[in-house]
Amino acid sequence: MNWIHNRYCASEKWKSLMVGEVLPWVLADLGLDGPVLELGPGPGIVTEALVRYGVKDLMTLEIEPALAETLRARFGDAIRVVTGDAADMPVPDGTIATVVSCTMLHHVPTVPGQDAILRESFRVLQPGGVLAGSDSRPNLRLRLFHLNDTFNPVDPFTLEDRLRAAGFGSVEVEATDRRFRFHAVKA
Repeated sequence: MNWIHNRYCASEKWKSLMVGEVLPWVLADLGLDGPVLELGPGPGIVTEALVRYGVKDLMTLEIEPALAETLRARFGDAIRVVTGDAADMPVPDGTIATVVSCTMLHHVPTVPGQDAILRESFRVLQPGGVLAGSDSRPNLRLRLFHLNDTFNPVDPFTLEDRLRAAGFGSVEVEATDRRFRFHAVKA
């Protein structure tokens, strides 16, 4: 991410939006009792909220080693921080109850890379497990915000088919003009 993006994603404004609006929308009607895996936690805003929600068995998967180290220092033993690529997760098959991915997929440079993350999410989920997430819908401001940065927006209107192709059964995608959320269940 470029420096403006990094700074914004650690800001109180972004935290207020994510924790006050987006995350409750993403997690609506979900139980977070079993192991939860958060993909691409970045500065840990969603991570912090998940801890506050009472998630007892939380693992984050962060591709950037420096961000992973910052998360380890920040959260200590409260969570497990794994450094790795969500397209090739170092997580055993069928061990996760819920995978959470908030505003991360548009940072993956290719559609095949995004689809690999969807397949890996399916692989690590237990039967009945849920992939829940959100992402932004493209607009001029968002494109400008991502100058010299990876920005590969996900089309919410093709996401259901992509999730089904990854193996998911029950899929729900709900879009607004600025963002969308998705829930997909491993049958």
